[in-house]
Amino acid sequence: MSLSRRALLLQLGAATVLATAGTARAAGPVTPRLPAPTGPWPVGTVDLHLVDRTRRDPLVPSRPFRELMAGVWYPAEAGGAYPIAPWLSPAAAADWDQHSAPALGVPAGTVDWCGIRTHARTGAPVARSAGRLPVVLFSSGDGGTRALGTTLVEELASRGYVVVALDSTYEADQVEFPGGRVERAVPLPDVLTPEVIAALLARHHRARLADARFVLRQLDRLARGHHPDAEGRPLPTGLAAALDPSRTGAFGQSLGGSVAARLAHDDPRVRAAADLDGEFVGTVAHSGVGKPFLLMASGAKTLDTEASWASFWAASTGWKRALRLRKAAHGSYTDLQVLLPQLTGRPPVPAADELIGTIAARRSLAAQRTALTAFFDLHLKLRPTAFFENPGGRYPELEVLR
Repeated sequence: MSLSRRALLLQLGAATVLATAGTARAAGPVTPRLPAPTGPWPVGTVDLHLVDRTRRDPLVPSRPFRELMAGVWYPAEAGGAYPIAPWLSPAAAADWDQHSAPALGVPAGTVDWCGIRTHARTGAPVARSAGRLPVVLFSSGDGGTRALGTTLVEELASRGYVVVALDSTYEADQVEFPGGRVERAVPLPDVLTPEVIAALLARHHRARLADARFVLRQLDRLARGHHPDAEGRPLPTGLAAALDPSRTGAFGQSLGGSVAARLAHDDPRVRAAADLDGEFVGTVAHSGVGKPFLLMASGAKTLDTEASWASFWAASTGWKRALRLRKAAHGSYTDLQVLLPQLTGRPPVPAADELIGTIAARRSLAAQRTALTAFFDLHLKLRPTAFFENPGGRYPELEVLR
């Protein structure tokens, strides 16, 4: 099993997810659907192949340079004959079916992962009337594909943001590059002690930080008219003019949330950051941040039960809110919360409780979308909001931790 999948399972605390997946197999592969975004804008997307020739790959040092895939999501013009983007690209979907899904308890062939569609049109022009747009970086949990954040990424794009979702090559289970080449995760060590796991997470954290800083530089260049894609493939009309890198935010799930916090601490362009149920790794756990920060928790976690949260919160001096979704689990902050219950027709799937909790997926996603949009609207667009005064009034599933 790959490094990324085993690491993801360790992070999520997942075992067997679907005890009844065989019932779906008998009727043929299931094609789950993603909930549509709710903002006023149609959504467009484009993939970028980015190559950083200034450093060796931090996870495979034999590689003389670091290469990444990023998905860019944005408000788009309506109409036009642009194809709907898949949730996973074809070769990545095939690899997910053979390696990632079985590790989650979903037998290969049970789900048509390649058939899952987003709500974004590939290459569609950027909406001209949207003006210059804030930029938000997204980073998934350790070992996770960037696709696992699609429901949140699409929502922000539909509400007037350019969202850049990053894959971590050789950490994510699979990353598909142009031409169908798939790079899989580096295998885990045979012995996984707490010390080994901590060292792996620290290594991945450092690699992701360097990746994110490189991507921020590429976005600056793109906004000035340079073309960052390694193959020079066409960019959506209006993308460069729409970017406003001076208003940048970051958010992530699990390890990605810690990366977002460190970016906010280190980079003056990153004005606000959000962490979806991730422990803090490295020095940011003790330094905190002086910028707006949103923490969303799951299960029975509090700022007192999680050591890195307690120290981070005490040191942070900016605007800050900590919310918790009742009956949620770590994987509730991924697309798995809406995909897995569709595999048996009996949501929520009882065997998935440890992974995605027992909270209704529709309510969980709506609360997350509302909280993230309100947060970035407040701090990147400077739009006042009353949401954080009483989030439980709109979503009783949300409680304020502090």
